[in-house]
Amino acid sequence: MQHNTLNNAKDPVKYSRPVIYFLLLWTALNILQAATLELHADEAYYWVFSRMMDWGFYYHPPMVAVFIRIGDTLMHNELGARLITLLSSTLAIYLIWLMLRRYAVSAKWFVLFMAGILIFHVYGFTATPDAPLLFFAVLFYFFYQQYLDHDSWLLALILGVVVACLMYSKYHGILLVGFTLLSNLKLLKRGSFYLIAVLALALFVPHILWQYHHNFPAVNFNLFERNGGGFDITYGFTFLAAQLLIGGPLISWFIFYKAFTAKIQDAFMRALMINAAGVFIFFYLNTLKVNVQPHYTLIAFVPLIMLALINLKQKQFSQTWLYRLAVVNIVLIVAFRLCLVAGFSFLKQNGQLASYYGFRDWAKAVQAKAGNHYVLMKDEYQNPSKYCFYTNSLKGFGYDSRFYRTTQFDMWPFEDSLQHTDVYYLTQDKIPNVSVDSINTSATAGKWYGGWVKNARTYQKLICETTPVNITSAPGQQQTVGLTITNPYPFAVDFSNKQDEPHLTVEVCFYLGADIVEIQSAPNDIYNLPPIAPGGQTHYNFTFKAPQKKGSYVLFFSWRTDPFAGSRNSGFTNLTVK
Repeated sequence: MQHNTLNNAKDPVKYSRPVIYFLLLWTALNILQAATLELHADEAYYWVFSRMMDWGFYYHPPMVAVFIRIGDTLMHNELGARLITLLSSTLAIYLIWLMLRRYAVSAKWFVLFMAGILIFHVYGFTATPDAPLLFFAVLFYFFYQQYLDHDSWLLALILGVVVACLMYSKYHGILLVGFTLLSNLKLLKRGSFYLIAVLALALFVPHILWQYHHNFPAVNFNLFERNGGGFDITYGFTFLAAQLLIGGPLISWFIFYKAFTAKIQDAFMRALMINAAGVFIFFYLNTLKVNVQPHYTLIAFVPLIMLALINLKQKQFSQTWLYRLAVVNIVLIVAFRLCLVAGFSFLKQNGQLASYYGFRDWAKAVQAKAGNHYVLMKDEYQNPSKYCFYTNSLKGFGYDSRFYRTTQFDMWPFEDSLQHTDVYYLTQDKIPNVSVDSINTSATAGKWYGGWVKNARTYQKLICETTPVNITSAPGQQQTVGLTITNPYPFAVDFSNKQDEPHLTVEVCFYLGADIVEIQSAPNDIYNLPPIAPGGQTHYNFTFKAPQKKGSYVLFFSWRTDPFAGSRNSGFTNLTVK
């Protein structure tokens, strides 16, 4: 079908000039923000990803690490870590403009709407997996629009690469591909379409193999570990309110209305409509079982704003009240961003925003105590990552105890390197006979206590498989569980308690509901087992007494060395006490 031409075909340069000015201001604001704000905790975590490049990570694909690595190679500071993110943001907005030109949308409304989408501001400078996801989503639409016009093998080749990059950015990029196909099943009749599918899959194979060799950690985390909590009616209302906020606090309602009342005039618009509706509905349905993060719908805002702008042109809409409202909306967002740059104290009191302040000095203060030794922090990944970034090292380590979940620190070789060395243990609570230093550099970083652990040893990666996995017992009855203990480390491990090493205790922990209600130590003979060679196994029969209280317990086995809390080394065994 014939598309509309530019609304000023005689002078397209003048028509696009407001957009170019806007992009220059957009880039300048993002550079200011990226250069002045410290890294958020998650950004620091992904920076460590970039220093440990791999085909996959515990619950994210690796594209964010690629973005950060490129910029950090040019300059090691906050701007460097965010450089590719902010440049890709500018390019993405320009590509959206190019796609909309055939619908003759207004440059004025394009600027007012695009500058008013709060979530685009957030990922205009923030280096997280959502930034490459946004960029490659826009790139996908850009080339898909051309592919609809021309069934070209070259465009199919490009789309295959873009789809793979989408998947390497964030897993729910597959939603965009699926909904696009749903919007145009005639694509199945194109031979070139199968090149897109085969090429994208082939390029994604290294990540699939990585998942396979690591027992599919991303699948387990995203599909199972995150699904706790059950139905809560507030999840859905919170999700809807959050979408209105991140879509622009004053104008999002109008954008949603205009987008979903746009008249579909071609296959590309149909793809936009089904993608926008599909992504929002998909994540809203997820609120029936889990609290969905608002930014998961980021890729839906791309088709949403394009549809709204096309609808404005279709209806020739131009109301003064909307113009004024859009301007106020932009002023509010930009004012908030400038307040972040200024670092006003009321912002630092917010839990999420506080992460942007005070940790550069904190890291330097900790390094002054720890020197070049490893710094251990328990049950977190954010602050160890910040320590790594601000010391430009890989000496921060997140010790994940039996009370915490698995993180990427459990997979990296950091723990291998710190064995039998002196490590600096940094906590937010004093530990008797360990904490001798007090570090308090700012209110945002908080007060920390540090001290040395000599000749440290930990068993965080030790694998313990149990047989059986379901046990029925009388109260206090003695039970035996067979343990197959595997050593994944590149060195031999042993469980002996020598005088010059932190004391080891092997324990079984009993959950009743959400709490650990009882802990029992292993018999002493476990400490006499011979050393386990790298990659080797040994077997041990662990005998314990069932709790006196009747109920349905879940138990796991843990290796604990002083002064640490002990790791979770086994899967769960079900124990029913009748």
